[in-house]
Amino acid sequence: MDLTPRALFDLARTTVETAVSVPGRVVDLLTAAEDVVRRADQLVTRTTRVLERTEDLVGRAEAVTADAVVAARTSRELVDDYAPLARQAHPLAQRFVEDLSPHEVDAAVQLVDQLPVLTKHLLEDVLPMLSTLDRVGPDIHQLLEVTNDVRQAILGIPGFNFLRRRGEDKEED
Repeated sequence: MDLTPRALFDLARTTVETAVSVPGRVVDLLTAAEDVVRRADQLVTRTTRVLERTEDLVGRAEAVTADAVVAARTSRELVDDYAPLARQAHPLAQRFVEDLSPHEVDAAVQLVDQLPVLTKHLLEDVLPMLSTLDRVGPDIHQLLEVTNDVRQAILGIPGFNFLRRRGEDKEED
């Protein structure tokens, strides 16, 4: 290579210009590198948040899954226990529903509405009276005997048959 002063000068000038531009390019490169680092840091932060949320969701999903397994097991047990009963009751329930009229449903609703009052009267009035029936029986028997005696006495009154026939004749008119 033949280096003339001019070529040497051009080479020196190119070298100096390149050397002068290197710090600016290095600054630009450092700025870009800092930007990449900053963005990478933001990405790491967001990724950490997503990971934390994912772990939380996985934990909740595991809990829900455990609850679902328990619910499924309980449902299966209930179906196993009540399926034969439901099959047996199905024709009866179907007949009941088919034969039930709206009027009967209304009456049943009214009856249910009155259950508190009925219960109160049954407990406070009827049941105490029923508990005394064992004492009332002999009294009624005695009363029937006395009534029979009075009837016989009245039939023994002279002229009673005449009065009875006369009363029957008036009833017919």
